[in-house]
Amino acid sequence: MAENLSLVTGASGFIASHVVQQLLERGDQVHATVRSTKNERKIKHLLDMQERWPGMLTLFEADLLIAGSFEAAMKGCSVVYHIASPFLIENKIRDGQKEVVEPALKGTQNVLDAVQKCETVRLVILTSSVAAIFGDNADVLGMKNNTLSSEYFNSSSSVTHNAYPYSKVIAEKEAWKLYESQPAPSRWKLVTINPGLVLGPSLSPLSESGSLSLLDQLLRGQLLFGVPDMWFATVDVREVATAHIQAAQNPDSHGRYILADSKTHSFVEIARILRSITQSFWMPRNKLPNALVRMLGPVFGLSQKYLRLNLGIPFNIDNRPSLDELKIVYRPLEETLADHYHSWKSTKSRSR
Repeated sequence: MAENLSLVTGASGFIASHVVQQLLERGDQVHATVRSTKNERKIKHLLDMQERWPGMLTLFEADLLIAGSFEAAMKGCSVVYHIASPFLIENKIRDGQKEVVEPALKGTQNVLDAVQKCETVRLVILTSSVAAIFGDNADVLGMKNNTLSSEYFNSSSSVTHNAYPYSKVIAEKEAWKLYESQPAPSRWKLVTINPGLVLGPSLSPLSESGSLSLLDQLLRGQLLFGVPDMWFATVDVREVATAHIQAAQNPDSHGRYILADSKTHSFVEIARILRSITQSFWMPRNKLPNALVRMLGPVFGLSQKYLRLNLGIPFNIDNRPSLDELKIVYRPLEETLADHYHSWKSTKSRSR
């Protein structure tokens, strides 16, 4: 076993690509799973990394829904970064069970089943989400000091209301259950990384992350007349990737780590920052009245219940464990959005 041999699942994705790159920059060897090694367009950025770090990155095919498909990739690995899981914006989900719940839950079960069989694995870093902690912003108002804290689990979501958050909480709870079912003493440790809305530069032009599609709507001018009074826990993708690796490096890391700024940011603040960066008049600068948003909710696929529980509800975030234990330094939102925009712009010019 190579002590510095790690497995990264879903390696072509937004967060996982950065984890792979940061591991390679450290000099670690990486096994990486993708759905297809034949889709060269989708994995071009990983093929480029193979050229840049010869012999350090090996690609394997694996499918979240197929039992046993992660075993070959895991062989000899000491750390597993399980990142693969679909992230779709809520109003784009048509069948919550099939599109997000099954892949998240079955994927976690299949990866951890492989971990149970692989004697070399000593640590699993699972990419969860703040969505596993709360479903609607209003949920945080019921938490101590109206502050998002890792001691809570999302209990308000279901397959029909906030299907994506529901997929994250059931997958994370399943992971903790499987971890605790090990015979004593435990061979492998579980740590979860729970990021907010992940923004920043993408290493792949074909990432399907829901956080990228949200800003894509903004940058394309689809929200020209204004944005709803929504508030987001935000974080840069590079900090999220660093947190995964720091959690693996710190022998005292444990439990769940929220990765997000200490305060939520409003949709209109994000839009105004992007407007100053892009100098584009297509970028909204106004907040839409709540009454209008409620009236237009069905047009955007947003239920009245969702709007009631999310509109105009900011909150604070307890991110201290990520600062103290993982030594994360959060960069300003302006820098994240500038890098996000330049990455988006170069992707669009390359695809023309």
